[in-house]
Amino acid sequence: MWLDPSLWLQALTQFFLTGGWVLFWLAWTAFVMWTLLLERTWFRWVQFPALKRQCMKALDHKTRTGRGDGELVNEVSGLQRELQKSFALIKTLVALCPMIGLLGTVTGMIQVFDVLAFHGTGNPRLMSAGVAKATIPTMAGMVLAVSGLLMYTWLHHWSRLQLASLAHVNDGK
Repeated sequence: MWLDPSLWLQALTQFFLTGGWVLFWLAWTAFVMWTLLLERTWFRWVQFPALKRQCMKALDHKTRTGRGDGELVNEVSGLQRELQKSFALIKTLVALCPMIGLLGTVTGMIQVFDVLAFHGTGNPRLMSAGVAKATIPTMAGMVLAVSGLLMYTWLHHWSRLQLASLAHVNDGK
C-alpha cells in the first residue's frame, strides 16, 4: 500500500504549523547540515579514492626516481586538507539543532503562560496548543542532532583513520 503524497504534504504542513516558526529555522539548519554531510559522504566514496590514487602515484614516482618529493608533499597536504574540510561547521550545526529546539520550547511555554494569564486554567484546548508548540521543536531538534551526530562521528572517524595512513605516506614509510 502506497502512501498518498498529498497526505504527506498535509501532515508536514500541520507539523510546521503546530511547531511554530522555530521549525523553519530547524529546517534550514538541517538542510545545511545534511548537505555538508552528504558532500562528505560523496567525498568519501567518490572523490577520495581518485585523490588517493594520485597521491600513491606521486609516491611511486618518488620511490622509482628519487625525485618529486615536493610533488608528493603537495599531494599529501592537499588530501589532508580535503579530509578535514567542513567538519568544524558540521559539528557546530549538530550542536545548534537542540539549542534551536529549546528556543521553541521557551516560546511555546511563553504561549502557555499567556493563555493561563488571559483565560485561566478553564480552557485546556488553548493550553495544549502551547504545549505542542513547546515540545515539537525540542523533539525535532533532538532527532536532527542525533542523526547528524551519528553521521558526523562515522565520517570523522574514517577521516582520522585516513589522516593517520597519510602521515605514514608523508613520512616515506
